[in-house]
Amino acid sequence: MYEWTTGGYDVAVREQIRGWLAEDVGSGDVTTETTIPKESRSKAVIHVKESGYIAGLPIAKLVFEVVDPSLVFEAKVQDGDKVDKGTIIAVVEGSTHSLLIGERLALNLMQRLSGIATKTRSFVDALEGLPVRLVDTRKTTPGHRMLEKYAVRVGGGANHRFGLYDAVMIKDNHIKGAGGITAAVEASRRIIPHTMKIEVETESLQQVDEAIACGADIIMLDNMTASMMKEAVAQIKARAPHVIVEASGGVSLETVHAIASCGVDVISVGGLTYSFQALDISLDLNAKKGGGPS
Repeated sequence: MYEWTTGGYDVAVREQIRGWLAEDVGSGDVTTETTIPKESRSKAVIHVKESGYIAGLPIAKLVFEVVDPSLVFEAKVQDGDKVDKGTIIAVVEGSTHSLLIGERLALNLMQRLSGIATKTRSFVDALEGLPVRLVDTRKTTPGHRMLEKYAVRVGGGANHRFGLYDAVMIKDNHIKGAGGITAAVEASRRIIPHTMKIEVETESLQQVDEAIACGADIIMLDNMTASMMKEAVAQIKARAPHVIVEASGGVSLETVHAIASCGVDVISVGGLTYSFQALDISLDLNAKKGGGPS
């Protein structure tokens, strides 16, 4: 179970929902308006068509609230719950027009977020018992980062930096542009506040050595072989045990355990938010009382 903590995000998400609804509805839902009486009222059940981990129920509730505040949304499970095929995860009652207007957006968001949570959980399970943190990256869908990073947390993972503004992350192109790792770190250190950390991406043991020497707070081992990674970790822990070691690049469900076994502290996986299978979730109107979807 994972509870949605707004932290002031509801306002921002509601604004996004209004924009997404405007994109979908435009001047009106012509199909619903021309086929269903305006006074029609219905009960809808939202159910899963395959097993997985649920994420996005509070977001779906917000969608229906924005469409029509009189709609009554009742979650039957909670974000973070594992559900089996056929499970009813929510019931929504009210205007049929409003239900159908909000249906697709609510489902799209829940399907994607549940897919991310389910994939994240598979990685977390593969790392069970190992002292390593699984994190996401900035490889998110534009406009959906807040929600996708939330889904990663629901799945048991953690978040890397949220954007370009909350940590210094010196990558290969920064190193080239600055004239080397040392030059990049020193230039950044002169400007950033003392509360901000500096991470350096390395691709060789020589770069690891330089990153240690110039005082990087976090050293990323990017696309290294297992043997090189083990040597890099040993070097960092011996010379700078306070430094956080992150592994990234080419991480899959098949390789993540071996990577973690090299002794890294953090493993970042971009695929959590850009390469996942959306969970199949459906909404059906007028379900029979006490039964499954009609």
